[in-house]
Amino acid sequence: MGEWTFEYPWAFALPVLFLLCETFCRAKARRLIFPNTELLQKVGRRSDWLRKGLKTLIFILLALALASPIKQNEVVVQNDKGYEIALVLDASGSMKQMNKFGIVKNIVLDFIDKRKHDKLGLTLFADFAYVAMPLTYDKKSLKQLLSKVDVGIAGTQRTALYEALFMSTKLFKDSKSKEKIAILLTDGVDNTSNIPLDVAIKSAVKHGVKVYAIGVGGRGDYNPAVLKKIADETGGKFFEADTVEKLKRIYAAIDALEKSEIKANKYVKKHYFYAYPLAAAAVLLLIFALMQRRGYAL
Repeated sequence: MGEWTFEYPWAFALPVLFLLCETFCRAKARRLIFPNTELLQKVGRRSDWLRKGLKTLIFILLALALASPIKQNEVVVQNDKGYEIALVLDASGSMKQMNKFGIVKNIVLDFIDKRKHDKLGLTLFADFAYVAMPLTYDKKSLKQLLSKVDVGIAGTQRTALYEALFMSTKLFKDSKSKEKIAILLTDGVDNTSNIPLDVAIKSAVKHGVKVYAIGVGGRGDYNPAVLKKIADETGGKFFEADTVEKLKRIYAAIDALEKSEIKANKYVKKHYFYAYPLAAAAVLLLIFALMQRRGYAL
């Protein structure tokens, strides 16, 4: 929807001034009186009313255009409350087992819906890691992207976990938020990264990023000691989820975090409609000019 308003409402005083002037400011002219002029008087009165009505309508339309009617949409308020969150998801081949990746996607999509005032980004990793979407308020685009990705988009054989963590922390290098979070989910152990674990952790600490590490599947699938180390040294928490319900509860717990101040851009989308009354006034003005040429009295 949107709100209708006028940028210059004072312009509506002009038609009133015009009508007052038409009534009280007319110049006096000499008249010649002829006998038997009733028919001429009727025609004159009819044309006079048509002329006055047309002039008044033109003036009203010009005043409406000058008032600048606009429709305002969608305002994002500055200094909104929320987190900046990087979603870091394992998309390696093992995540295809028992539809783990599909289950995780559905839970994360629901999580995105709940974080209405947050900036969120997405990093995917398998044989290599890449930032699928930087931090953004555009939840719709993020959800559309996430719904289309699947296992294999970054390879299927390996798990570049440390590289994914390192790349995700770089998303926050220009952030002014007090609370920066990375939610790292995996069902495997790193076996391909060029980035050492300590370097990835130091990058998170440097940028003030708390990492919430989630191991999914059985204990033998991932390394709990590594994930706990990442969480502890960055001020986050380590979670384990071997069922869908546990995974839902973990994301619900993270969702319950206290909000913090972050900066958002303030903008108002305006749609201008002055061209429509202006065009109508121009058409009527042309008709008025043609009438004058054909002999209607001023």
